[in-house]
Amino acid sequence: MEHIDILRAHGLFDAKVPRYTSYPPANRFENGLGDPMQKDWLKTISPDEAVSIYIHIPFCRRLCWFCACRTQGTQTLNPVEAYVDVLLQELEAYDTCLPKGLGMRRLHLGGGTPTLLTADLMTRLLDRVFERFQPVSDFEFSVEIDPTEANPKVLKVLADHNMTRASVGVQDFNNQVQTAIGREQSFEQTADVIGALRQNGVNSLNIDLLYGLPFQTNQSISDTIDRIISLRPDRLALYGYAHVPHVSKRQVMIPDETLPDPESRYKMAQLAKVRLTSHGYTPLGIDHFALPSDSLTRAWTQGTMRRNFQGYTDDPCPTLLGMGASAISQFAQGYVQNAVSTAAYTDRVRTTGLAGHKGIVLSKDDCFLAALINAIMCDGAVNIPEMARRFPDFTNDLEQIHNRLTTKFADLLIKENGVLQIKENFLAAARLIAAEIDQCRSFEHPHSLAI
Repeated sequence: MEHIDILRAHGLFDAKVPRYTSYPPANRFENGLGDPMQKDWLKTISPDEAVSIYIHIPFCRRLCWFCACRTQGTQTLNPVEAYVDVLLQELEAYDTCLPKGLGMRRLHLGGGTPTLLTADLMTRLLDRVFERFQPVSDFEFSVEIDPTEANPKVLKVLADHNMTRASVGVQDFNNQVQTAIGREQSFEQTADVIGALRQNGVNSLNIDLLYGLPFQTNQSISDTIDRIISLRPDRLALYGYAHVPHVSKRQVMIPDETLPDPESRYKMAQLAKVRLTSHGYTPLGIDHFALPSDSLTRAWTQGTMRRNFQGYTDDPCPTLLGMGASAISQFAQGYVQNAVSTAAYTDRVRTTGLAGHKGIVLSKDDCFLAALINAIMCDGAVNIPEMARRFPDFTNDLEQIHNRLTTKFADLLIKENGVLQIKENFLAAARLIAAEIDQCRSFEHPHSLAI
């Protein structure tokens, strides 16, 4: 296939580049910039501005070997109960910095395994959140759900608090793959939980899948996709497995030799894309798919889809308040990340109320490059005249970036009416192009572009 040869020549299958769920990426956040910066930025939020809330629950009953998220295992509820106490204390600290009656546009519980909480603990947490923040007219409430840890009483509590979307983790239904990644979960178990969610009135469903897992083949991923299609989720995320045992120690349980090579991974992703699009799903960005009726598809059509730490989103809020260990908050001024470990997070909340530990202040350069990278990652295109209007101080820089991209990626891009567009067969190179834009940033001179 000719386009694979072109992608290979550009180094796609060997590249190590950020996922660009934020810009600058979180690995560039600086220690010591969390507090008091976090409090100062919270106090600038207008009472007329709705915000989004992310709450991180880091606990899991089992630790899946493939996972590189900030999680920890527990066999008892004692640390979970203590953690919810700290979350409520952090929420009280937010109370002292924010205007009363602040609107809430999105609420997302992520993990870990949020449904590890008992019905009483979940009720206690959600009641306090909804007391403090007032849902606005287009409010959405989503929760990450592990079908092996989905007590009907907990699902009922979530539904009673008007959960609008469930995000169900699957990864792969093949038995050999599941054993290799330490996550055994049958199709029947998954289908039962999805049925229970729909019976509780939760009609919007997202499913997370992975490609590039150990022992995964074109056949196994095809079989998984076919089973997923039978469940008819509104939205899917198809992420590439990142094997980073030097970062996530549990991944040493997965032998390197069981993993498909980079080109095989790419072919799996393309196979999944063909099967999903043939069943009515619209490909969005580099790794999401949704039905035409889904709000994310509508946002993509309208050019308002964007990236945040949960992936692609239609959330229009400029402010995301992250609560819990390692959670990241986004403000117009920059990013703040809470202390990462549960112990450090607990200590900061009990000492200062808030848990901000790392962060970054956005410069004008950052905002300019973030807009370009968001456009490439979300739309696969950059509208040069529009960017020039949005960032008139960067007209010369934009021209040089345009020349740089069209020179280096001439065989991947087309230009029409001032828009640089990635050709359809080469959307997998979006992160490479984003990384090239990122290279225009000079970190030795943090307020100038290095072109």
